[in-house]
Amino acid sequence: QVELVESGGGLVQPGESLRLSCVASTNIFSILRMDWYRQAPGKQRDLVATITSGGSTNYADSVKGRFTISRDNAKNTVYLQMNNLKPEDTAVYYCHTLKVLVNYWGQGTQVTVSS
Repeated sequence: QVELVESGGGLVQPGESLRLSCVASTNIFSILRMDWYRQAPGKQRDLVATITSGGSTNYADSVKGRFTISRDNAKNTVYLQMNNLKPEDTAVYYCHTLKVLVNYWGQGTQVTVSS
């Protein structure tokens, strides 16, 4: 069982930054992959960024160059640094991992980008 708790969302203006955090209830050192997804109202949940246990990262085209995913194994935490935010980044952001063929999701944190 893995519990994921996100934080760091909020209301910002276009061009501003936010850093999301996802704290896991278990040691993430051995977890092969952790992800950030987002879901806007009326839309499907989309993969935003991925980081592997080896530190390799991958991003959706829409956030490349603006978002950075990172992990601190000592703190069992994954981060999503979001810079130059745009109104289209508005969504609920979810932390996700897969362990022993079971999907685990956090409760989500709302990010709203509006002037």
